[in-house]
Amino acid sequence: MKTTKHLMALSLVLGSMLMPQLSNAQRLVQKSTAITIFGTSPMHDWEMTGTNANFSGTVSGNAITNVTFTVPVRNLKAEKGKTMEKKAYDALKADKAPNISFTATSINLGKSNATGKLTIAGATKTVAFPISIVKKGNTYIIDGNETIKMSEFGMERPGFMGIKTGDVVTVKINVVAD
Repeated sequence: MKTTKHLMALSLVLGSMLMPQLSNAQRLVQKSTAITIFGTSPMHDWEMTGTNANFSGTVSGNAITNVTFTVPVRNLKAEKGKTMEKKAYDALKADKAPNISFTATSINLGKSNATGKLTIAGATKTVAFPISIVKKGNTYIIDGNETIKMSEFGMERPGFMGIKTGDVVTVKINVVAD
């Protein structure tokens, strides 16, 4: 009986110590997102942009945990028009893999490397890329910039009349979340 009372008392003490920390956890959801993909081709450089993505995570101390970032492929728009978009959607295998996603267990605040799983065109790779997370009040501003080879994700380079884009694209993201 004494053991049960001691266990209950210990549970209450530990629970009262942990509850304030758990209640301080801030669940983040994006207020705004901006994604820009820069690429090259022998004819002209190209760019696709998107502002419709989903980001979520939980602030835990000096990190954001349980990070998910999802971009619907068909929300990416090309500055060169609908033909470019169609070719990009085909390369991204949008019919079979409608989203580009990144997940990470934890990303440190400040300047660090984000390591997680990136899925593009249905292929998933573990990646690490530089990221900056700045806290302003209850808002977090997340910026990242990385180059990716399309071929590493099983994508065929889009082309027109036998002229193909470069294999390397630069992806830039900006997320404002609170």
